[in-house]
Amino acid sequence: MTTTLSLIRPDDWHLHLRDGDALRAVLPHTARQFARAIVMPNLKPPVTTTALALDYRRRILDALPIEGPGADFEPLMTLYLTDRTPPDEMRRACEAGIVALKLYPAGATTNSDAGVTDIRKTYKTLEAMQREGLLLLVHGEVTDAEIDLFDREAVFIDRVLQPLRRDFPGLKIVFEHITTREAAQYVAAGDARLAATITAHHLLFNRNAIFLGGLRPHYYCLPVLKREEHRLALVAAATSGSPKFFLGTDSAPHAAVLKEHAAACAGCYTALSALELYAQAFESAGALDKLESFASFHGADFYGLPRNRGRITLRRQPWTLPESLPFGAQQLKPLCGGETLNWKLESAA
Repeated sequence: MTTTLSLIRPDDWHLHLRDGDALRAVLPHTARQFARAIVMPNLKPPVTTTALALDYRRRILDALPIEGPGADFEPLMTLYLTDRTPPDEMRRACEAGIVALKLYPAGATTNSDAGVTDIRKTYKTLEAMQREGLLLLVHGEVTDAEIDLFDREAVFIDRVLQPLRRDFPGLKIVFEHITTREAAQYVAAGDARLAATITAHHLLFNRNAIFLGGLRPHYYCLPVLKREEHRLALVAAATSGSPKFFLGTDSAPHAAVLKEHAAACAGCYTALSALELYAQAFESAGALDKLESFASFHGADFYGLPRNRGRITLRRQPWTLPESLPFGAQQLKPLCGGETLNWKLESAA
């Protein structure tokens, strides 16, 4: 039985850090284990310009420790795509080191009110993105009220993603936090300019987890957990060794009081134990040997960035996640809080 795992230091290709006190509370959890992370732009107000992204990056860097674990963490910045994002902003973004734009269909998830109402309104900007080599990161759900919540990802593929890839064949697209068999199959069959991130919680849990023993809001996220057949399809994709699938936690912190609410916020906080959760998922599938490529290689290769050189070590060691964490003046409850995990991050260098 494997008792230790040594991996090239991984990256998180989909992360929410928030801002202010919340940022300072959660950033250390990511920085201690990941070398880089794609930082989501759905703040209030959203990060829609290069100037705003650079200001946000400075706040993230200022919140890092001066030395020790996490001091060398690198945030990779994105812009929030809107109906009115000017095409000429793409040149400024590229020159400033912005790596991607995020497509939120309006109303699809947390802080998506300023998102895109009609993808055709963004076509001139997408042309400029394709020209500059910026990636498009998509929250892949339609928001039509008549479409069942559990079908919105599959419908997005037909209505939005297929025409988008046809019209912009040179645009690199990351289908983020996929949750369905249809999405996994679609990405696997696509060309080299299409990839997907998969979260630890979508690998570990199906939708029953939301309702076991009562309504459990800390398992509620968007896109929502799906049936077991979809979870199994995601596990098969993540452990396949295909370079088209890689790690993206979609770790999304919300104050516990807002999660345990009549209208609970969507999002699972997994940054505290991200690698341990992924190790648990891969071990359950008998695929620990595939974890390093999924966590450390595929994302960097797709983004055209160098692979990291440092290493992290996980040890088989049962430990109990804390039930809650400080979150500014509030408390934050991590996914699986109070439960025992079998792997523990031992060191990162």
